[in-house]
Order: sequence, then C-alpha cells, then structure tokens
Amino acid sequence: MSDAAASTTKASPSGAEMQTRWTIARGAAILATRALVRVKVRHLERLPTSGPYVLAPSHRSALDFLFAGCVTGRPLRFMIKEEVWRYPRVGRFVEWFGAFPVSRGAPDRTALRLAQEALAAGDPLVVFPEGTRRDGPAVIDLHEGAAFLALRAGVPIVPVGIGGSTRVLVRGERLPHLFRRVEVVVGEPIFVGPSGGSVRRQRVTELTEQLRVGLQATFDEAERRVRSRATARDGG
Repeated sequence: MSDAAASTTKASPSGAEMQTRWTIARGAAILATRALVRVKVRHLERLPTSGPYVLAPSHRSALDFLFAGCVTGRPLRFMIKEEVWRYPRVGRFVEWFGAFPVSRGAPDRTALRLAQEALAAGDPLVVFPEGTRRDGPAVIDLHEGAAFLALRAGVPIVPVGIGGSTRVLVRGERLPHLFRRVEVVVGEPIFVGPSGGSVRRQRVTELTEQLRVGLQATFDEAERRVRSRATARDGG
C-alpha cells in the first residue's frame, strides 16, 4: 500500500464533518474561481438532485477537479491519482475536497473500497474516466473504473465536459492565466438499473462506450461554447 493510500484508509467522512470540510473548501474555491476564472455551468437540470451517482468529467487540466466541484453544492468524493500526494500541501488540499488517492499502475483495493463506501453513503463520486490529463479534442480509450463502480452500486453515471481549462493553466506552467472562460457542460445521466451484485465484463465495456459517446458530446459542446465566446469578444 502506498503512503498516500495509507493516509486515507479510514472510512469516508460523512455527516457534519464532511459538510464542514466541504463548506470551507467549496467556499475557498468559489472565491478563487470568481477572482481568477469565469466559470459557467450548463444544463444543471440534468444532474440528479439526490442520491449517489458517478460524475465523470473530461480531463485536460490539473485544475479540472476544481471546475468539476462547481457543478453541485453537495459534498463530493474524488478519486485522484496518488502522485498528487507527493506534494503534501496539495494532497492535504484535495483531501479537504473529499479526495482520496488511487493507484493507476495496478488494481487498488483500498481506493475501490473507499469509492464504494462513498456511494453507499449516498455521496456523489467524481471519477476521471480518461485516467490522466489528455491532449486534443478526442475522447478515447476510457478506463472502465467509472462504469464498473456505477454498475456495482446501481447508480447513474453523468458525463461532464470541461472546456477551456487548458487556457487557464497551460501544461508546464505554474501560474494560471486570469479571467479566462471555462465552460462546464453536464450531460444526460446514464441510468444503469439496480445493482445485481456481480458485474459482467461485457456490461462494463458497453457502459464505458456509452459514457465515451456522452463525454465526447459534452466536451465538444463545452469547447464550442468557449470558442464562440472568444470569437464574439474579439469581434470575429
């Protein structure tokens, strides 16, 4: 077990403790977002208003977890790559957001347990199905973890496209570009039906493809909206 995983082996925080953490972290994030970035969330009416679900955002920037967190005021849990915990201050910060580490090199039973506990407690869970930051417009080669967790728990999976985030924090740069536009587009939930215990591999593969199609559509819309705003601003 990695040091990052060992630091988060306790059961997922919930109730008053989780709400307090989330209120503080979300409040700080909203202030920072308003100061630094113009974030617009689209189609919020598509998001389930209660109960657990898997939120599956596109991933092009290290700041995407912040933008995903703007989607709802409910406490969220995040699966985030364990490499983030190599930087202790960053690790503590994302933990206040409800994050826990996941190893990408091998099956991570601790992360799986924490994810299942979060969904069982009724919390939405954020999983980046691309697994790592990608480049370019295509959403391809998704990992199957998001689909597996949704099927195992019998909860909806919601694709979320995040557009413009690479213009805020360019890869390789440490400081964000101020006042850039980010569009967050919530897709139609994919309902999987009640949990049946064991999960068939074929069903996981099918759901992953459904998610890919939905994620591509939301990412395309988010990027299109960012470009449209930029064109209008420039008078083109």
